[in-house]
Amino acid sequence: MSAELVAAIFLVIGSFFMLIAGIGVVRLPDLYLRMSATTKAATFGVGFTVLAAATFFGDLGVSTRAVATVLFLFLTAPVAAHVLGRAAYLNEVPLWEGTITDELKGKYNLKSHKLASSEEDIDRLSDEVDGENSNA
Repeated sequence: MSAELVAAIFLVIGSFFMLIAGIGVVRLPDLYLRMSATTKAATFGVGFTVLAAATFFGDLGVSTRAVATVLFLFLTAPVAAHVLGRAAYLNEVPLWEGTITDELKGKYNLKSHKLASSEEDIDRLSDEVDGENSNA
């Protein structure tokens, strides 16, 4: 199998994932689901596209940069999505009305930005919120 054919296959796979990401951005109902689609599908799409370039050129320098780019993307995209999702949640961006459960509701103090991990922490956070509301 020639390098051009392998590169073409990687490009088609990358384009497919980018198409799925684009459809997800347009069709999904809220910010959180859209971020999920773009983070996962676009990361794979860009990864396969860069891998196609590395395969096509077959140069060690290009391949090294392509691998570094893919690793950087795979490490930073989930972190960036998490930070954006957390900022959206803190700014009370509404969830889709079809959302079944909000796992952070009652476990997250929107004023102090503290997350409770146990029942004791949840009680302490609710006491903090009650204390802040009585002082206001």
